[in-house]
Amino acid sequence: MLPHEVWADTGAKARTLRALATPLSWLYSAGWQVYLTTYSMGLKTPASPHRPVICVGSLVVGGSGKSPLTLYVAKLLLEMGKEVVIGCSGYGSPHAEAAAIAPQGPLLASEWGDEPAMIRWLSPSLPIVVGRNRVLAASLVHDRYPDAALLMDDGFQHLPLTKQLTVILDDPNPANSKCLPAGPYREPRRNRSRADLVIPGSIKLVRSPLRIVDTEGNAANPDRYGVLCALGEPSRFQRELAERFPNAIADVPTSTLPDHDPLTDSNLWDCFSDDLPIVVTAKDWVKLRERTDISQRKILIALQEVALEPRTEFESWLKRSFNE
Repeated sequence: MLPHEVWADTGAKARTLRALATPLSWLYSAGWQVYLTTYSMGLKTPASPHRPVICVGSLVVGGSGKSPLTLYVAKLLLEMGKEVVIGCSGYGSPHAEAAAIAPQGPLLASEWGDEPAMIRWLSPSLPIVVGRNRVLAASLVHDRYPDAALLMDDGFQHLPLTKQLTVILDDPNPANSKCLPAGPYREPRRNRSRADLVIPGSIKLVRSPLRIVDTEGNAANPDRYGVLCALGEPSRFQRELAERFPNAIADVPTSTLPDHDPLTDSNLWDCFSDDLPIVVTAKDWVKLRERTDISQRKILIALQEVALEPRTEFESWLKRSFNE
């Protein structure tokens, strides 16, 4: 079973696996709190090589909507006249361990990671710094873009770097609030109080309906399709597709892979007929476009934007906090 299935399924197998993993979750939670205490007691001091640093994060692994929200906040900052650099971990890529400023132009997901490649594809003009060494990344931004706001896509759990603002996404009623490995939480949920702003709360995240385009950007409205995704929460994507195309053929071939899967397997297309349009996310498209056999498939890309409401309340909070 994939992790999200273990965490969410109600079947006997999933319940048994969660029960077996619960003692490890207690150990994980305790270890995290010890790590957090070393900073809260001043035994370790976070570095501050650049200001301001704004983090859009979450308490759970995968699929909470951080990247779309990061792009939305970037848009607001740009409208406020601020310079913005996006910071990504580059999970699984050669640049993930240290940090590097990404070059201009399209980015290879295999070299820079799927999320940086997706952000560059969606917002070509935004500078991006990639790497899990967030302190080094902030130093690089300070040297190259000293007046910019470093907007981190994820990184709430990265304590070595000082952030001026933290915004996190967290389900108000999670079905499973256990820490890893019995649940999706990367730290105890009570630590929500560490964030400057938790969404949803007085401010809500609003998702636009999925917009489906072909690889040339033309709108598409398929009456039958397959689904291929490598996401942290694939069930939501599948549900939104079903809502978007209620009249499509109900028996939809689906291939669900672990989050950040490189999608390089030679058997990737086995469950799809040759003529079937395959709907993927933008994050998966930037990996698929590197395949030598991609021209043999009809790929449709699901795009989704998010917004915060009330916008004026968030903008006021952002401006007020940004200037403190």
